Amino acid sequence: MHSSVFRRLPDLALLLVVALTVAFFFLAHEGLYDLDDYLYAGYAHQLASGTFHVRSDPLGLLHDPLKERPLIFAPVALLYQLFGTDIITTTLWPLACTLGCAVVIWALYRRREPVVAAGAMLLLNLHYFTLDLTRYLYPDNILMFWCLCSAAALLTGRRPTQAPRLWGVGFALLNFAAFLSKETIVYYLPFYLGLLVFDLWKRQHRQFWVAALGTGILLITLYLSYYQIFTNDAFYRVHLIEHTNAYLKEGNFLQGHQDKLLARVTYLPVLFFVGIGLGAALVLAVSVVFNREPVPDSDASFWMALGFSTLAFFWLGSTSLSQYNPITLLPRMTTPVLPPLCLAAGFGLRNFVRTGRGGWLLGASLLACAAWLHNSVSVVYAGLGFYFVATALGNQLSSVPRRLRPGTTAFATLTLLALAGCLAIRPLYFMGKPSISSHFDQNQIFRKHLQAPAQGVVFVDDYLISNYDFYYGFQVPQGLSFRRYWARDSVRLAPGQRAWLLLNRSTLTNDELTRKLIRYSADSVLRWFPQRRPVAETGKVTLYEVFINK
Repeated sequence: MHSSVFRRLPDLALLLVVALTVAFFFLAHEGLYDLDDYLYAGYAHQLASGTFHVRSDPLGLLHDPLKERPLIFAPVALLYQLFGTDIITTTLWPLACTLGCAVVIWALYRRREPVVAAGAMLLLNLHYFTLDLTRYLYPDNILMFWCLCSAAALLTGRRPTQAPRLWGVGFALLNFAAFLSKETIVYYLPFYLGLLVFDLWKRQHRQFWVAALGTGILLITLYLSYYQIFTNDAFYRVHLIEHTNAYLKEGNFLQGHQDKLLARVTYLPVLFFVGIGLGAALVLAVSVVFNREPVPDSDASFWMALGFSTLAFFWLGSTSLSQYNPITLLPRMTTPVLPPLCLAAGFGLRNFVRTGRGGWLLGASLLACAAWLHNSVSVVYAGLGFYFVATALGNQLSSVPRRLRPGTTAFATLTLLALAGCLAIRPLYFMGKPSISSHFDQNQIFRKHLQAPAQGVVFVDDYLISNYDFYYGFQVPQGLSFRRYWARDSVRLAPGQRAWLLLNRSTLTNDELTRKLIRYSADSVLRWFPQRRPVAETGKVTLYEVFINK
């Protein structure tokens, strides 16, 4: 398999994931998601405007831990200064990091292992939740980028190289960048320590590790000194995490779900990974273990060891140092696991493309996932499962042309096309769905009708009341105030003031909000404001002028 088409497979895969990621980002963007992205955006605005302050917490009260992740919001502050404050500039940083992961994989393996590069990019970047997290200012895809970069620096620095010290310094800096993004870089710590002990035992890569450890100790010392100066507590961030765990204990395994603890550390993670669409990556990664023809100088063992040690940490690790509390099974918590897992799976795909072995087992495993789920994700598993079964059957038929058999460029191309086509089903489906937030319609209403010199009160729902200032770049015009719907009877207008009702029907029918926060419908809201006239309507968002007692 050495044709020019084969060598271009990583390039084509990169173009595909970049195009689909950017399209998903713009076509499926939903604006602000929750409190976290709003807070990160607020800190970015404070940095951009010069109003950000470091404050200590001398009473030990629960302080916002998100403020201790500067590499989430500091790059966004720069984007705000360059392009202004809106939801697109707010989320360009996680988009760039997501695309950066694909570029790193492409750069690592496009020449040495083209199928690995193409397969890993498809598995990682076409995974629905990877794409989903591009459109929110959350730390997870940003952390994923730093995790992949640090692992790549470790892998490269341990190869015969002219600059092991430089790679060691880079390895330490990248891990520190990950730590300044989110604490879950600790997922990689067991693997790092294990590899350090192995290299010490073998007396190899000494220059790399001396540079890495020296730089790391210096960075940690400076970091602890910073907190000692500003908070009088060098381990302030650790204590803050423990305070957060204690504050949230009723909703986690410390207290609220003790009855589910055994299931959580045994079989639930398997069901969880299959349920979120990572079954194909898991099956392909596991298949590497059974490869009967190991390839010399392959990096498969590195990514397998990192992937499965990280997976074990996610499976059995704890969010707390003082009490055992397993990590919550949420898709966004898996992002440190994804790069090594998908790269290990890429090697599994490479082995299948070369030999065609294991097609029956791969197909049966994925069809079993489809049958067990019997939901929309089953379509992805079923498509891949039938492909592997079909290829296994085709390998036994003499009528199949030689150019379509394992070990050929055509077979590799066909396999990657099947993988890309099945993985793209869910992103394409969600790109075509109507918005569940109507953020951009609502933003248009704000820009056209709720700006200075208008003065008065705007009645909004219980979700928008917490983040309406974002629509003004955190600078609400003087003379405008915002109140909840239920405060209608307590509002008195001054002379010259008006009152508006902003009704977002998407918000009022959003399942994630109506379960806990929103307890009313559009019809009930309109009954609360009988004296009204429509001012503007965009999509599912309507602005009314309402007449209340003055």
